[in-house]
Amino acid sequence: MKLSPIGRFPVLQDHVRNQVVPESSVIIDYLDRHYRARTRFIPDDADRARQTRLRDRFYDLYVHLPMQKIIGDRLRPTDRKDPHGVEEARAQLRSSYRIIDEQMASGGWATGEEFSLADCSAAPPLFYGNMVVPFGDEHRNLSTYFERLKARPSVARVMKEAEPYFNLVPKES
Repeated sequence: MKLSPIGRFPVLQDHVRNQVVPESSVIIDYLDRHYRARTRFIPDDADRARQTRLRDRFYDLYVHLPMQKIIGDRLRPTDRKDPHGVEEARAQLRSSYRIIDEQMASGGWATGEEFSLADCSAAPPLFYGNMVVPFGDEHRNLSTYFERLKARPSVARVMKEAEPYFNLVPKES
């Protein structure tokens, strides 16, 4: 609460620059600008940077939020479930999958040839989204992209570290 009055994480406290930076995407952008590494997560080119941020928002708003709605509903008591909201969320995921499938037709990463912030944003909601609304055979480009994403060493490492928590995802009742 001291670092993030809204009480959410992640929050980065940078003692060197005397900055507190909230929110995953903003933290990645901040680190990319001030502590450059070999992999650049936000391109220097303004148009490509905008496209990267747009895809980041897409994965957050149109894949992550509906996936979270479905999983959250599974945690509710039976008399508090929202079947209408869950069906809307499933429909949103299916629409999002179609869009991603089209975008991935030429292969590569979320915004082209280089791994970026958009791919970081894609991994968690696609992982859990596929659990609640499987990609299915009609989304082969999406499935191939997701396999490529999971095979990237940094993503594979995160997935391995998260494995003990996968069984905590509530199953459909």
